[in-house]
Amino acid sequence: MMKHLLAAATAATMILAVPAQAQSAPPIIGGEYWEVTGIDVADGAGPRYANWLATEWRRFNDFSMEQGWITSYTILSNVHNRHDEPDLYLIRTYASLPDGAEGDRRREAFQAFVRRTNDQLAAESGNRAEYRTVMSTSLLQELNFRE
Repeated sequence: MMKHLLAAATAATMILAVPAQAQSAPPIIGGEYWEVTGIDVADGAGPRYANWLATEWRRFNDFSMEQGWITSYTILSNVHNRHDEPDLYLIRTYASLPDGAEGDRRREAFQAFVRRTNDQLAAESGNRAEYRTVMSTSLLQELNFRE
């Protein structure tokens, strides 16, 4: 018990010794956003899905990078996945998230680029459901240590 009290007193002394300005700045700050989508690929459909990723998905993301909407994208393979885990993780990173008006502007620019409507894009995504399943999508924010 005495050891815990001594540790608490030492910690309190250290906090009080730090300048007031340093106390107000958090040691960790928000960084880029990571959109992570877990994909289960149907048995035997790996080559078909890989072809779509290497053509359409890559083209879509290259366009998004050219526009400055995303900062990077990558595919990770879950090498030792269990039966209830995704085979692949599709990751896209963003410096910031758009507001509603900017999101609409981006959607319209993307539709013009791919020459498809929202309904057409949704139907194509539904067609891919025959050989892949989206298991999850998470939006994470990277946390960085303040320098």
